[in-house]
Amino acid sequence: MLIEVVEFLFVFLLAILVAYLVRHNIFTFAVLRSANNTKKTESTPVAKFEPTVSILIPARNEENVIGRLLRRLTELTYPKKKLQVIVINDASTDQTGKIASDFHKKYSYIEVIHRDKKSGGKGKSAAMNHGFSKATGEIILCFDADYYPQQDIVERLTAPFVDPKVGGVQGRVVVLNEPQNMITRLIALERVGGYRVDQEARDNLGLIVQFGGTVGGFRRSVLEALHGWDESMLSEDTDLTLRTYLAGYKIKYEVTAECYEEAVDNWGAYWKQRYRWAKGHMQCFYKHIWKLLATNKLTFIQKVDGLLLLSVYFLPTIVLFSFILGLFLLLQLPAEGYGLAFIGLVPVSCYSFVGNFAPFFEVGVGLYLDGRKRSQWLLPLSILTFGFNLSICGLAYLNVTMDKIRRKKKHSWAKTVHSGSGDHYVNRLITVGEQLEQ
Repeated sequence: MLIEVVEFLFVFLLAILVAYLVRHNIFTFAVLRSANNTKKTESTPVAKFEPTVSILIPARNEENVIGRLLRRLTELTYPKKKLQVIVINDASTDQTGKIASDFHKKYSYIEVIHRDKKSGGKGKSAAMNHGFSKATGEIILCFDADYYPQQDIVERLTAPFVDPKVGGVQGRVVVLNEPQNMITRLIALERVGGYRVDQEARDNLGLIVQFGGTVGGFRRSVLEALHGWDESMLSEDTDLTLRTYLAGYKIKYEVTAECYEEAVDNWGAYWKQRYRWAKGHMQCFYKHIWKLLATNKLTFIQKVDGLLLLSVYFLPTIVLFSFILGLFLLLQLPAEGYGLAFIGLVPVSCYSFVGNFAPFFEVGVGLYLDGRKRSQWLLPLSILTFGFNLSICGLAYLNVTMDKIRRKKKHSWAKTVHSGSGDHYVNRLITVGEQLEQ
């Protein structure tokens, strides 16, 4: 009886891994075909479409980076009379509030909300809801404090909203401090696979484009209908993605709307950030899985894609269990073909080693499309991030399960600490831009 149960579990887990293998191959070929057949234009013709825009910036102890972002926002090409920037100083204990207030004194379209210790510090979603309550724009965009956008990014992000069926939009995230060390380089690989291939493929195939929580936004009416951000969710972005699609809207991905982020530069910060992502994503799985399967707003293929999207942070744990079960069967029944089955599982599992969101071929193709051949030698080192994600996702699964048993609804929100190391690379970007203009 035990052998039969293990056999069933092994085949079931193997089927899941094969499903991801097929999915990522489809995504990879879809983007390659799109790159060969149609060239994305460098600029988007949006001169006739200029809705009022509110940009929300949640900031808690971001004195190292908030000034850089606000300075950049004053350089945006979007008409300032149609622009509102709201900094939510979320109970900061450093100079974040002062820096934001100084910009407010100079620029009338920059506003600052100061949340005290009693009302603030409860997570990004709470801060965003407070900011949204003060927003006046037809389009609500979001930027994390460590980001550095293109000057015309508002034009690019608002362009898709010409289509009334578009409820949200997502731009491309690019790592600003990639050359800093090995960790930032590996994170850059994940971003390349996730945003250059995964997100664009979803958009091209009409699947579920994921809102990443920053460098994107929503139509005001959609956010109002959805009652803003769910403050009980750690991955408020994934939650908002599913709620948008379940409400009958879609999210568009705009690959030309690039924004630079300051990636975490040490394993401790990586652990905290990815643990929050993993646990929050698993929360979304339990919250939305049955609604996703039952809705009539999505096609069958979109439901399959949504199911795989919600399950992605379970993947490292699935790989581990697959190895354990396969090894058990190999040792127990070596003469019945399980040796071949286990060997066949190895490449499928290794294919997932690159990480939660950007498997091997997606990263490689993304680097190829970006013309970054020198970065390809780093691909084998992605086993390091897989090892971390294996532990992170396993612990997150245990904690989410315990929370479900205890019916715990409130969760601590550990923010990512930004050192401001991206300043050096911003200066390099400015220098390169000046040289190109000359």
